[in-house]
Amino acid sequence: MSTAHGDATSARVFTVPNLLSFLRLLGVPLFLWLVLGPEEDEWALLVLMISGFTDYLDGKLARTLGQMSKLGAILDPVADRLYILAVVVGLTWRDIIPLWLAVLLPLRDIFLFSLVPFLRTRGYSSLPVHFLGKAATACLLYAFPLLLLGDDSGTIADLADVFGWAFTIWGVGLYWWAGLLYAWQVRKLISTSPPSQAS
Repeated sequence: MSTAHGDATSARVFTVPNLLSFLRLLGVPLFLWLVLGPEEDEWALLVLMISGFTDYLDGKLARTLGQMSKLGAILDPVADRLYILAVVVGLTWRDIIPLWLAVLLPLRDIFLFSLVPFLRTRGYSSLPVHFLGKAATACLLYAFPLLLLGDDSGTIADLADVFGWAFTIWGVGLYWWAGLLYAWQVRKLISTSPPSQAS
């Protein structure tokens, strides 16, 4: 758990993992432009693939090089959620995914954001990322490129569409399951911890 009193991560900003996270963030508007502007789906898929690789690489390097930082702990999940939001917006605009899905995913993040003030009353800034949340994000980051690839004709597109929707269904289910688990942890924390003197 991250508390208001700090943790084992450093306050460094200029690290290799943080640089990779910044580059991932720059890819968000590029992806949207490629999907909504010229509709260059191949290049948009490449941006998503690079994002997925750098997502793995920045975490690996942070642990290997001992460059875990508070900024990195914020940038990494923010980049993941911005990519999910960008892909949801792009694919909804292109009528590749339905509107209900575009509402359901951001709604979960709004729900979790509403829990932050309750955490702060106990002196915590966040709770540890649960395995379910990581699995959900991974499923969705696999699903969306496949759905984009499936917006075409041919055998490969048909297969991509089937697997894309399989990952989507699992991803959405796990995404909300992880969110409800997080809410349960917050409720348990509030009921068992005294209010923070700093709050």
